[in-house]
Amino acid sequence: MATRRSDNPLDTYLLRVFCLLVTERSVSRTAFKMNQSQPAISAALRRLRDIIGDPLLVREKGGMVPTERAVSLLAHAKSALAEIDCMVNSEENFDPLVSRSEFNIGSPDYLAPVFVSAVVERLRREAPEAVLNLHSLDSSFDFERSLAEGELDVVIGNWPEPPDRMHLSVLLEDEIVCLVAANHPLVRAGKITLDDYLNARHVVPMPYSLNQRGVIDVTLSALRIRRQETVSVQSFAVAPYLLQNTDLIFTTTRHFAAFYKDLLPLRMLPAPVEFPMMRFYQLWHERNRHSPSHRWLRRLLTECGAALSMQPVSPADSHNA
Repeated sequence: MATRRSDNPLDTYLLRVFCLLVTERSVSRTAFKMNQSQPAISAALRRLRDIIGDPLLVREKGGMVPTERAVSLLAHAKSALAEIDCMVNSEENFDPLVSRSEFNIGSPDYLAPVFVSAVVERLRREAPEAVLNLHSLDSSFDFERSLAEGELDVVIGNWPEPPDRMHLSVLLEDEIVCLVAANHPLVRAGKITLDDYLNARHVVPMPYSLNQRGVIDVTLSALRIRRQETVSVQSFAVAPYLLQNTDLIFTTTRHFAAFYKDLLPLRMLPAPVEFPMMRFYQLWHERNRHSPSHRWLRRLLTECGAALSMQPVSPADSHNA
C-alpha cells in the first residue's frame, strides 16, 4: 500500500481501520468495533482515501461496498498488521497474569460446552486482562486463510483428514452416542438396534465444511447406511431442543450429549454403529509457532482437553435409568 504523500503515513491505526471498513462495509459498525466515534472513523477513511488514492468504499443500492483496489489490498494490510503484532508481542517473558493479549479461536459449535467453559474458566483465572474471541466456523469460513493472515490464532475441529499445511495436535477424543427425548419409545429398551436406527427419523446438522464430511457421515457412508434425515439444523446447539417430545434421534459426541442430557428431558443411548472416536485437533500457523503467548494458549487448550478426557461422563441410559 504505497503512500502518496509523505505527510500522511499509513500507521497501524489506519491499517486497522482499513481492514475493518473493508470487512464490515460500514463506518458505524467499524466505529462500534473499535470503540471510536463515527466522525473519527470517517476522518480516518478520508485519510486512507487520500493516501491510497482510491475511494475504497463506494455507496450502492444495498449499502457501502469496497472497491476492487480495496479488496486487493485487504490481504496485504492484514498480513502487515499480523507481522507488527508479532514484533510487538514477541517478548520472551510472557506473563499471562498481566498480559492484555487478544486471542482468537475458531471452532464448530458442536465442541462440547463443558470444554469451552473450562477454557474460559482457566483464562479468567490465569490471564484476567486477556481477551478471548470465539469464532463459529461454518461451510463458508476459510479457516486456513484466517490462520495465515492472523485473524485466528487457533482453529479447533475434528476433520477425518486434518489439513497437512498447518501445525496440529490432538486435544481430546470423544465417543459417538445417540441423544433422544426422555419419553422416546427406545428409552424403555435401553438400547438402539441397527434396525431401530435405520427406521427412525433423525435430526442432522448441516455440514460446516464444504471440503470434508464429518466422521459420522463418513462412517455411515462406508457401511452403506443411510439415515432418514427428517430435520436439518444449521446449529448443533439447536438440535437437542428439537428432540423433546419427539421420536427423533440425534447422533453426536458423548460430552456434548451429556451436557444437554442434564439440561433438558433427554436420554443418551449407545449408538448401534461402531463409530470411530471423534478426535478433536487444534491447528495453528507457522507464524504463531514460537510466540510465547500463543504457546501458552495452546498449552492451556491441551490441558483442558486432557482434563476433560479424564473426567467420568454419565453412562448411557438403561432401562432402569
